[in-house]
Formats: sequence, structure tokens, C-alpha cells
Amino acid sequence: MRDLLAFVPPMHPEGRRFVIVFAVIALVLFLLWAPLGWLGVIATIWCAWFFRDPERVTPDRPGLIVAPADGIVNMITEAMPPAELGLGDAPLTRISIFMNVFNVHIVRAPVEGAVVRASHRPGKFVNAALEKASDDNERYALLVRTGGGHDYGVVLIAGLVARRIVPFIKQGAHLEAGDRIGLIRFGSRVDVYLPAGLGALVSVGQTSIGGETVLADHHAHDDHRPGRRT
Repeated sequence: MRDLLAFVPPMHPEGRRFVIVFAVIALVLFLLWAPLGWLGVIATIWCAWFFRDPERVTPDRPGLIVAPADGIVNMITEAMPPAELGLGDAPLTRISIFMNVFNVHIVRAPVEGAVVRASHRPGKFVNAALEKASDDNERYALLVRTGGGHDYGVVLIAGLVARRIVPFIKQGAHLEAGDRIGLIRFGSRVDVYLPAGLGALVSVGQTSIGGETVLADHHAHDDHRPGRRT
């Protein structure tokens, strides 16, 4: 049993109340009809799995930018950053990572630095995989400034199913790369805006692992890397 539990990642405290609610509903369903109760059990297990918070090993080298979330890199494009971040009026490279309801939803800091700005903006809940979600959806935007003076935008975006962004940090906080900065319930997207002139080292369609996958490198001067399915 101990060996089995070693493969079960811990659950973030934010998920405890939801698991309790799901478990109570499952109990009620059992009283009504056993097959419904078992469906409730499955839903409860899924809820606990959704809020899992596994440990990650973050590359510790100056200049690296790591993925803030698990999911699929669904867009790499030049886009205007949110106005509330004050990153200027020129397009920057934006890497978008889409999380479905089966991904880990803990969001992590892509770089070490100080949170210079933090801003919540209400909005819509359209499919987070769409381009317009960056502008229309509810979001929580952070401007992180590294010790070298580079500014990064990190934007947590609510999606079609996700209806709540839960930030763990506020303006003024100091982050290490890989630190937990928030959680989005239940299916969403995270955008990272890179400083001007810095290219992405991932490809559209690539699977990212939050806190581990390298998105970009200040010490590399490669152009955007295309990818192919194999």
C-alpha cells in the first residue's frame, strides 16, 4: 500500500472542500440508487485528481524561462500584451498553454523575479483555446521583473468551464522560477509574454510540464523552432 501511495500526488488544500462536496453527493446518490452512487465515487476521485499538486524539478540556470503550466502549447504568436501590465504598445512573442480538465492546474512562475504588477480583470468565459480569450475572458495578469531587468507578462485566463482564478501571490511578492503562483478551476489557459527579441524554444502542439519545460533561453539566439508530429 505504501508503494502505491507513493504514486499518488498530494492534493492542494484548495481542493479539499470540493472533494467533500463531491463525496457528500456520492453518499446521497448511494442512498437513492447504488449505480448512481458509484458514478458519484468516480466523480469524487476525479475531483481529487484535478486538484493534485505534484512536485516538480525546475531547471536552475540563469536565463531560462520555464513553462508555467501543464498542457498543450496551442499558440505562439506576436500579440499585444494586456494594457494593465504596462508592457508598451508593441507586439511581443506570446506563448499560450491550454489546460484541459485532466491537466494539473497549479500555475507556476516561469522566471525568478519581483511581481511589479498584479491585476484582476473580469470578463467572459469563452473557450480558452481560442485567440479571442486573451482579450475577452476573465484574467489575472502579473508583470514579473527579473534581477537582470527583463519584464515578463504572465496571464492566467479563465475558460469555458473554468469560472474561478485563485491567485496565491500578490503585487510585491518575490518569486523563484517554479514557485506556485495560482490555480484555475476547471480548464483554462496561461499566456507568457516574452521580452522583445526573445524567441520561443517550444513548438505549437508540444506538451509542456509546468515548472520543467523550457520555453525560452536568454543565452540562446535560435529562431522559433518549428515542430512535426512523429
